[in-house]
Amino acid sequence: MAVEEEGLRVFQSVKIKIGEAKNIPPYPGPNKMRDCYCTVNLDQEEVFRTKTIEKSLCPFYGEDFYCEIPRSFRHLSFYIFDRDVFRRDSSIGKVAVKKEDLQKYHGKDHWFPLQPVCADSEVQGKVHLELRLSEVITDSGVVCHKLATRVLECEDLPIVNGQCDPYAAVSLLGPSRSEAKKTKVKRKTNNPQFDEVFFFEVTKPLSYTKRHFDVEEDDVDKLALKVDLWNASNLKFGDEFLGEVRVQLKVLGQSGVHDAWYFLQPRDNGHKSVKADELGSLRLNIVYTEDHVFLTEHYNPLRDLILQSAHVEPVSASAAHILGEACREKQEAAVPLVRLFLHYGKIVPFLSAIAHAEINRTQDPNTIFRGNSLTSKCIDETMKLAGMHYLRVTLKPIIDEICADHKPCEIDPVKLKESENLDTNRENLRQYVDRIFSAITSSGVSCPTVMCDIFFSLRESAASRFQVDPDVRYTAVSSFIFLRFFAPAILSPSLFHLRPHHPDPCTSRTLTLISKTIQTLGSLAKSKSANFKESYMAAFYDYFNEQKYADAVKNFLDLISSSARWDQKSIETPIMLKEGFMIKRAQGRNRFGLKNFKKRWFRLTNHEFTYHKTKGNAKGEGALCSIPIENILAVERLEEESFKMKNMFQVIQPERALYIQANNCVEARDWIDILTKVSQCNRKRLSTFHPSAFLNGHWLCCKLSSDAAPGCTPCTGGLPANIQLDVDGDRETERIYSLYSTYMSKLVKMQEACGSKSVYDGPEQEEYSTFVIDDPKETYKTLRLVISAVQTLEQQHTQYKRDKFRKTKYGSQEHPIGDQSFQCYIRQQSESSTYSI
Repeated sequence: MAVEEEGLRVFQSVKIKIGEAKNIPPYPGPNKMRDCYCTVNLDQEEVFRTKTIEKSLCPFYGEDFYCEIPRSFRHLSFYIFDRDVFRRDSSIGKVAVKKEDLQKYHGKDHWFPLQPVCADSEVQGKVHLELRLSEVITDSGVVCHKLATRVLECEDLPIVNGQCDPYAAVSLLGPSRSEAKKTKVKRKTNNPQFDEVFFFEVTKPLSYTKRHFDVEEDDVDKLALKVDLWNASNLKFGDEFLGEVRVQLKVLGQSGVHDAWYFLQPRDNGHKSVKADELGSLRLNIVYTEDHVFLTEHYNPLRDLILQSAHVEPVSASAAHILGEACREKQEAAVPLVRLFLHYGKIVPFLSAIAHAEINRTQDPNTIFRGNSLTSKCIDETMKLAGMHYLRVTLKPIIDEICADHKPCEIDPVKLKESENLDTNRENLRQYVDRIFSAITSSGVSCPTVMCDIFFSLRESAASRFQVDPDVRYTAVSSFIFLRFFAPAILSPSLFHLRPHHPDPCTSRTLTLISKTIQTLGSLAKSKSANFKESYMAAFYDYFNEQKYADAVKNFLDLISSSARWDQKSIETPIMLKEGFMIKRAQGRNRFGLKNFKKRWFRLTNHEFTYHKTKGNAKGEGALCSIPIENILAVERLEEESFKMKNMFQVIQPERALYIQANNCVEARDWIDILTKVSQCNRKRLSTFHPSAFLNGHWLCCKLSSDAAPGCTPCTGGLPANIQLDVDGDRETERIYSLYSTYMSKLVKMQEACGSKSVYDGPEQEEYSTFVIDDPKETYKTLRLVISAVQTLEQQHTQYKRDKFRKTKYGSQEHPIGDQSFQCYIRQQSESSTYSI
């Protein structure tokens, strides 16, 4: 969710790795161990909670959390709680990082000491006050000065124990002053509107003879106004403190008027300080990002440069490849690039281009895609985005069962518990591996089309580069789908959103063993046992040293890497995809034949779509009709009005459409999905179709009389629904700009390297050896355009900051007094600006 400003949208997000805690104080009892969990809070609002780690004073969490932050906040806080079954969970300590300090810890593992949790320090929210000093003449003619304090409203107060019934207590502090007045209680709101005025006597009445009176500055300096916010509680413990504000009256100045918003502050009750590590410490890795996104036209030059990358020759001279060369970690570049290319439907040509270039630079087929290159990171990111639904459908049911069953699967004799049997554990593990292997190798038809297109490109490039290696077409694909997709998801299901939390140690060990076995099965290595350092794993793998497993892997890899060529040449052996009884309408080959409906047995393979008189006939050569996959031009639903029948769909061929009725709506959807899947890359696929049938000499939908009339409705298609990503193209381009800006010195270095290569044909200088530059002239040209686009955006950002600085008032609702980040911003602007504040 973005915060809208004039001509700009501001996005905030945070990615957190909650590692572990250590040296937690022992429980004051005989057991001493604690059951601890950690929460993530925006100020006082809990937004995430880890699982509970039982009986430990050094709990390991190993959990990741990402969220878009929809509101302003002051602190990102982490609380360690001790779970108590019989009483309210007790807080052990906290880590509170101010928003302006988050950049200090950006992307780094850091141990934070836990601080004590005190009710008086747990504050959030802000209050709007108006102060006015005025001269008052009493009925008796006495002149005095009074302070009118108006408490208007509060925002974002914390909710305490599920409710917030706030009121304000206002008092004037100074020598011998302790007056206090309260507002009315506002029920069930954390954004109360008070709008109440309180009067305080600032000076004592003087003698009647003195007609004029001036408030002495020294007297005013000694006075302060205090506003406390409280939650009216019905509990016997009394009202809960929500925060306070102290305003020195010297802010009134010459005008005698002060109107401002204030952040609520904690109160200091003289609590004793805690020594470092007395409460333990917490290891965190925090990445906070704030994107300031302009209107789309500002990004056109840079976005166009990026999106043209697939067509630049050589691709190493493209803007996207240059970004990967400039970034310290390839992952930094991969995330926004993949999202941007996916958003504009250009991911396949881009990945095909950079993969083809990398394969051509690879000398040994056994090392193909083994490094953390831009290609491998981009394909990883694409699989995570496009394949998340596919992963859930394929693996989640079995992984949920494994996590729930807790069956012992340890096969290392050294780690075996006394109560466990090695043979039983091996059998448990074998069954799990078999089920997951079967789920994966039978899931080819569910693999998203965009992934299949990428795998097809990898397969073709690898086979062309290493023609003497017959297995390279498989290993090029398996190095991603098994090594970087399925195996990691099994190993760490929480990172792939298959489980809410990291599994317990016993289950984690089971998943590790399964993942290692699946990874080896998918690798198609010549010597499987050599892949294991542990003798017990090599012995266990003997269960799977059968040709049927290798054949299943190859059939699966063939299926997911041949989406662009569903013909008999791409996959030699027909693979059964789906079969079952349905009702079809006769196609009427005989002009005078009766077009009736008959029940038939349908079969779909990667080669053809057929129907047979009975299920038994399907095993022989008794197909009544065979439609080659390349002849399927579209698969669409058929409107019910055509034949007054539900759950109908049509398989459109060059000469006619085959009308079919499925048994139910789910089956109809499944058949449409899989038929669309296998035919989606046919070159002659239609872009329009007729949603109703051709009956009685005309189309029921558009009433045209020619049975060859073009369709009247756009065909469904594009990316499958599960990867219709919610991507903001402008935001991703802004992130790319930010990366270019961060690594501008690298871009300049690359320009120098291009110049050096152009004029000097000898050994490459060491400082330039890290860059991949195939064509110095083209690379230099792209660099010049990139730097120009980045500098233009940088100027716009600078101008925006200056304009905002001029317009922003400290003490406004957007920047209350006590906003440390804004105070830092003011200091930076005043130090770097040539204009006055």
